[in-house]
Amino acid sequence: MNVVIYARYSSDKQTEQSIEGQLKECYAYAGKFNYTVIGEYIDRAKSGTRDDREQFLKMIDDSANKAFNGVLVYQLDRFARNMYDAVTYTRKLEKNKVAILSAREPNSDDASGDFLRNILIAQAQYFSKELGQKVKRGHCLNADKCYYNGGTVPLGFKLIEAERINRANNKPIIKYKYAIDEETAPIIRKVFKMYVNGEIMANIIKYLNNQNVKTSRGNVFNKNSIRRILLDDKYIGTYTYIDTIVKDGIPRIIDDDTFERVKGSMEKSKRTRGRTRAKAEYLLTTKLFCGHCNDLMVGYSGTSSTGKTHHYYKCNGAIKKLCNKKTIQKDYIEEIIIQKARELLTDENIEIIVSNAMEVIEKERNNPNMKRLDKALKDNDKEKASLLSKLKKCDNDSVTKIIFEEIANMEKERAKIENELKYEQANCINITRTEMKTFFKGLRKGNTEDPKYRKALINTLIYQIHLYDDDTFTVVYTTQNKKYEGKLLDIKEIERSLAGKIVSPKVRYANLFLLFIRVCSKI
Repeated sequence: MNVVIYARYSSDKQTEQSIEGQLKECYAYAGKFNYTVIGEYIDRAKSGTRDDREQFLKMIDDSANKAFNGVLVYQLDRFARNMYDAVTYTRKLEKNKVAILSAREPNSDDASGDFLRNILIAQAQYFSKELGQKVKRGHCLNADKCYYNGGTVPLGFKLIEAERINRANNKPIIKYKYAIDEETAPIIRKVFKMYVNGEIMANIIKYLNNQNVKTSRGNVFNKNSIRRILLDDKYIGTYTYIDTIVKDGIPRIIDDDTFERVKGSMEKSKRTRGRTRAKAEYLLTTKLFCGHCNDLMVGYSGTSSTGKTHHYYKCNGAIKKLCNKKTIQKDYIEEIIIQKARELLTDENIEIIVSNAMEVIEKERNNPNMKRLDKALKDNDKEKASLLSKLKKCDNDSVTKIIFEEIANMEKERAKIENELKYEQANCINITRTEMKTFFKGLRKGNTEDPKYRKALINTLIYQIHLYDDDTFTVVYTTQNKKYEGKLLDIKEIERSLAGKIVSPKVRYANLFLLFIRVCSKI
């Protein structure tokens, strides 16, 4: 059986690798079924939602010559993403006794195969974002050989032709690799040398701009552009694309020792700036209350006679001279609360918290509006399938036109339903039971010296602390009732309630879980 291959990519930002990936799959499919490929039709930077594709229309016209019996595509969305065009041109091919074959989808010559093909094309009309996956496939083929994958070429490099693949009656596929640009590479070496020798960023920027040197994008230099150069490991020959990392995959301009010295110096400078700007973070702010007057305790700092800064919490009422509550050292009380929070996370308590939270999530996922929208989509699909079936059997042009109009209206209605559904789904919490349990178990075993961990632990589990002058305190956890009608519970009484199981309304866990999501997004 003689076939031709039709390949296409939509965006001018995609490369020839998208075509190469499609051709590779199509040739493999043809070989598997002993098909003879007698030609290729390739459209570049042409959307499948349009029918003004030069090679596509030429292929349709050529089908009248009866030189081939099939059109082979990587997926049916390469053929068309518009329902009207798909059906129209499929019929033209059928009149010339030419079948459409997909290398990645089921093919059948019977009525069910035609019906499935129409459904797949209809679906393709709504999934154009999946093009990104195909672009990635082509880029991965590039990365295997350290080929250029698009984007700005860093200063000091240029592109040279590495491979040329000639295709019959088509523009050849050209692949490029990085090479050292001897005109601009000395600039990169100069920048690294200046920084290693202790020159400050401002002087490096001034030097380059005075020499009228431009960045790889043609702009004047600033701190960000210098920083990008100093941290770009392409200059030590490292090729990187997503998970593909190849040492010496491209020519190096800078030696490893110089690069590591610069990197270490920049990290040291960053830490120094951080210490200079650092301010104490009071983790218990809005959570710590005076046990005597119930007013908030806020963060304060003071400098001793030795010049050392001390951080502590002070009752807001005491600041106003309305309470005699003593201050308490910041690190001391925070460390105690951290330990109390970790003690709460027993296996039994985690299981109870997660179980109740999952009930809330499932209830949200199965709200009446979601069910209504799901049913509306299914009804829409059934009605569209029925119309497509009628269309297949219809030879009356006027009736065909009416059916097309009905299908178009249904597609618009489906788009509206999908948008409503996406809105509902966006407002639902999308996380699994395993992920939630993993988070809480990780929270129990985290590094108590890590500021992010300490903050996450307190924000997730601690609702209120009431502190007294005799160093006693009560803790209200987020897993408990948040109101006690003004009664302060003794810490031992609270711990006893947690020793067996947590008994509380499910709404408490909803509040905890929403807080859990908020904390997760920040760490």
